Amino acid sequence: MSSKYLSIATTPSVAAAQEHYGSAGQWARIGARAHADETAQSQRLGPAETAFIGARDGFYLASVSETGWPYVQYRGGPAGFLTTVDALMLGFADFRGNRQYITTGNVSANDRVSLFLMDYAQRRRLKIYGHMRVIDAEDDPVLAKKLTVPDYPARVERLVLIAVEAFDWNCPQHITPRFTLAELERWRLE
Repeated sequence: MSSKYLSIATTPSVAAAQEHYGSAGQWARIGARAHADETAQSQRLGPAETAFIGARDGFYLASVSETGWPYVQYRGGPAGFLTTVDALMLGFADFRGNRQYITTGNVSANDRVSLFLMDYAQRRRLKIYGHMRVIDAEDDPVLAKKLTVPDYPARVERLVLIAVEAFDWNCPQHITPRFTLAELERWRLE
């Protein structure tokens, strides 16, 4: 775990829980190792993160309301609709959906979000903390063109940029392998 991700995730109440349940020493050692090797744990998205993100056809996005309640939603589209704009920025075209605008409203008051990207077949996951900004698609046609997925039959209403604050590759323990129809078909043909 990177020291930046660990420092964001480890609030005083988390540290108290770690102490209570006996894992504080373990996380202190992991944090010290991560801090000592910070160059290897850079919070800039590298080739591994970029490839993983580009292969996903969906992810979970969490925000927090003004009343403090968390909200998690699934965002889906064709593989690669969530893209790395650069080593510190993610982006995606926000397609018209059920028109609740809960995440959009939440980030207008508190821009902090958490993304959870899963590869069930390979039992891998990537967690990302970031700051999200929503832009009306007609306000930035250059960015809209960059984030729009060609030939995908969905109406783009907004553009979303997420400034990456920290990320962490999480262990595969307890991830039940699941496969998409496309993965099953590809493996059947091999």
